[in-house]
Amino acid sequence: MRKNSVKNNRINGQVQRELSRIISREIKDPRINPLTSVVDVTVTPDLKYCKAYISVLGDRESVDATLEGLNSAMGFIRRELAHSVNLRNTPEITFVMDQSIEYGVNMSKKIDEINKDISDEKDTIADDE
Repeated sequence: MRKNSVKNNRINGQVQRELSRIISREIKDPRINPLTSVVDVTVTPDLKYCKAYISVLGDRESVDATLEGLNSAMGFIRRELAHSVNLRNTPEITFVMDQSIEYGVNMSKKIDEINKDISDEKDTIADDE
């Protein structure tokens, strides 16, 4: 199976939906932040390994605790994934923190600040004239 085949894309989507469901509804670990989302999943073509990109809304301590909780619940997550997704091999999951949402929020704040500064400069120039 090729990396970007239709089948691989379908499996990625299915694994992403199931991981999201397992993390939000099945795991009872208090370390895992309730605002944890699975942003993307890439399963290798041989279905042995999986990278799950996780986004957590919270401070750095919450992110670290969530990652620790997910890694400790790895066996449970993998077993639940095997029950819900019918694959020949259940992939070994690696959780990776995805900071793209946080990065986007920071960039949006910076753009808003720049727009505010530009409008303030225009107001001062208009007042001077």
